[in-house]
Amino acid sequence: MATPQWPKMEKRALLGKRISRLDGPVKATGQAKYAYDMNRPGMLYARCCFAPYGAMKINGIDASAAEKAPGVRAVLVEQNMIGDEVRYVGQILATVAADTEEQAHEALRLIKVDFERLDMVLDDMNPANATGKPSGKEEGTVDDAMAAAKVVSEGEYGIPVITHCCLEAHGQVSEFKDGEMTFWPSTQSVSAYAEGMDQSIEVEQSKIHVDCQYMGGGFGSKFSHDQWGVIGALLSKQTGRPVKLMLERDQELMVAGNRPSAFGKVRVAVSPEGKMTAIDADVWGTGGNGGYRMPPVPYVFEGIPNVRNKGQGIKTNRGSQRAWRAPSHPQGCFITMAAVEDAAAAAGIDALEFFKNNLDLTSRPEVYAEQLDIAAELIGYKTKAHLRGQGEGPVRRGIGISIHTWGGMGHPSNCDAIINPDGSVEIRLGTQDLGSGTRTVVGIVAAETYGLPLEAITVSMGNNKYPFSSASGGSTTVGGVSSSTRIACTNALNALLEVVAPRLGVAPEALEVAGGKIFESAKPGNSIAWKDACGLMGPNPITKQGANEQKASQDLKLIDAGVGGVQMADVSVDIETGVVTLNEMVAVQDCGLIVDLKTAESQVYGGLIMGITYALYEEALYNHKTGRMLNGDLEFYRLAGLKDIGQLKVHMMTTEKYDSRGVIGLGEPPVISPGAAISNAVANAAGVRVPHLPLTPERVIVALQKGGILV
Repeated sequence: MATPQWPKMEKRALLGKRISRLDGPVKATGQAKYAYDMNRPGMLYARCCFAPYGAMKINGIDASAAEKAPGVRAVLVEQNMIGDEVRYVGQILATVAADTEEQAHEALRLIKVDFERLDMVLDDMNPANATGKPSGKEEGTVDDAMAAAKVVSEGEYGIPVITHCCLEAHGQVSEFKDGEMTFWPSTQSVSAYAEGMDQSIEVEQSKIHVDCQYMGGGFGSKFSHDQWGVIGALLSKQTGRPVKLMLERDQELMVAGNRPSAFGKVRVAVSPEGKMTAIDADVWGTGGNGGYRMPPVPYVFEGIPNVRNKGQGIKTNRGSQRAWRAPSHPQGCFITMAAVEDAAAAAGIDALEFFKNNLDLTSRPEVYAEQLDIAAELIGYKTKAHLRGQGEGPVRRGIGISIHTWGGMGHPSNCDAIINPDGSVEIRLGTQDLGSGTRTVVGIVAAETYGLPLEAITVSMGNNKYPFSSASGGSTTVGGVSSSTRIACTNALNALLEVVAPRLGVAPEALEVAGGKIFESAKPGNSIAWKDACGLMGPNPITKQGANEQKASQDLKLIDAGVGGVQMADVSVDIETGVVTLNEMVAVQDCGLIVDLKTAESQVYGGLIMGITYALYEEALYNHKTGRMLNGDLEFYRLAGLKDIGQLKVHMMTTEKYDSRGVIGLGEPPVISPGAAISNAVANAAGVRVPHLPLTPERVIVALQKGGILV
C-alpha cells in the first residue's frame, strides 16, 4: 500500500520545484476578496473612540449626543473603563456604528470623556526604569575567565520598539442573522478565531462561522479575535445589520501589537586562541504595558562556557507587545552578533575566521560551517573583506556576518482528502494562508501523492467548517498542513487502490501512481487511467482524514524542527553624511524538505526586506507628554522601498542531507539576522560601532564623532 513518507528525490514530480502560487491570478487581478473587500447588504461602518493619553483615569463617558447624530444606529460604551485607568493611547472607550464611515467619524467627535491625567513612563532606554523582577542565569566562572582573557570586548547595543505594519489592518465584518454569527476577519487563526467569544457575544460556539480566504499579513499580530471582534459582533446583534470594523492606520500602528525593544551592555572574553570563553550581558527593554521576556543572549553561541546574563522589563504606557516574526530572536541575535563581531575586531581577527573558530559553541557547527562558506562565495568575501576601519575615503565599504536558528516543528493539523467518482480531488482543512503560499503547498502535496497535475486539485481552506488546523505561528503551518494533507491523501489513495487492484489482477500493495495513472510497480504497462480508476468507485466519493501528530510525523520523517541560517551584508557608509547604502545581501538557509522552491525563496526575500527595514528605518517614536505615537502613519513610519534593498541573493540548502529530515518551518528564520549583519557591516566599513538600530544618518555621524573618525 502507499506510505505517507515523502518520495525519493528522483521520483518527485512536483515537490521541490519552482511552482507559482495557485492564488496568484486572483490576487493580481483583484478578484481575491479580503476582509476590507467584504461589503454586505445594509452594512454599517464602525469607528472607535480611543483614549487620547497614555495614562488617564476615566470618570465617565457621555455618548448621548453621538447616539442622536445623523446616520448613527448604535453606540457601544466600554462601561468597564469607567473608574479604571487607561494604560496606553488607543484603548477603546466607545464605538459608533453608522450608515457611512463619515457619519461614524463625525459622531465620535460628540462623545465626551471625563478623565484625569496620570503620570506616564515612556522611556525604555534607561535601565533605572526597570520594575520587573530580573531573570537570567550564571554558569561557570565569568570573572575568572574575563581576568584570564587575552581581550575583553565591551559594548552597548540597542534595538527599538517597532510596530506591525500589515498591509491589511486588523478587523472584520460581522453579521448576526437568524441566531447565528458570521465573521469575515483578517486572522492567522481561522479554526480558533471564535474560541472564547461565545460567552462574550452570547452565541453558541457551533453557530459562529468564520471565513477568511485571503488576508493581508499578520506576522504574529492576528491570532486573537481581539476586543474589536467582540465589539463588531455586539453591534451587529444590537442593530440586526452587518458591521464592518477595521482599524485605521494610526490606530493599527498604536494598538495592534509591537515588537519589544532590547538594550544591552555586553562583555565578551576572548582567549589567545581566538575562542570566546565568557560573556556577561545585562539586558533590558519594554513590551509596553504588559510583561517582558528577556531575549536569548548569548544567541546561537549557547556553548560559551562561562555565562552571566540578566534581563529586566520596563513597563511603559505604550500598546502591548505581540509576537513579531520570530519573537525575541532578532533582539537576541542583534545584541549577540554585534558583540561577537566587536570581540573579533578587538582581537584583530577577521570576522569570518572568528565565527568559524567558534562554531563548536553552537548546536550545529557543521551546518553553519557549510553555510558560511556558501555565503562567503556568493558575496565575494575574499576580495571585499578587510579588518574593521581599514576603509579609506568619504564612502567606505564593509561586510557583516550573522547566524541564526529557529525551531519550526509542524503544528497540529487535520485534513479531509476527498476523491470523487469523476476523478476530481478536493482537500479540505481549516488552515489559513497569510500570503505565504499555504494553499499552493497543500495542492502540491496532494498532487504529488496522487500523481496528478496541480490544477487537478481543489484546495478548500480558510473556513472553520473544515477540519481543525492550528493558528499560523512559529513557522509551524507548512509542516503541519503538509503532513496532515500527505497522510489524508495517502489514506484515501489506499482506499482507491483496494478498489482498483481486482481490475488489474494484483494486490493493492503492488500498485503505485504517477503521471495520471495507477499501475503495477513491476509491470508499468498493466495500468489504468486515474479518471477510469475513480469511475470504479461507484456513486460515493472516498473521504479520508489525516492528522499531523508531531511525534508520529517526525518518526515518519514528514517533519522536523531546528534550522540554521547565515546572512552576510555588503554596505557602503558615507562618513560625511552618515548615509548607509545596502549594496548586497546574501542569505543561506536550511528548512529541511522544500515543498515549493519558489515560495520558499520568496519567504526568504520577504524576511530580508523586513530585516533591512528594521535595520535602517523602523522605530516607533512617542510623545513623552501625551504617550501618542508621533509617526503613526506610513509617511513618517518609514519602510524600505525598492531602491533601499540592494541586490538580494538567496541560497536554499536542498541537498539530500537536509532534505531527508522532512519539512521544517521557514517563515521566521530569514528575518532574524539582517539587523545584526547590516550593523556589523556598517561597523566594518566605518571603523566604529553604531550601537542602536535603526542605522540612521544621525546615529552614524554621532558614532563617528565619538570614535574620532569625524572631528
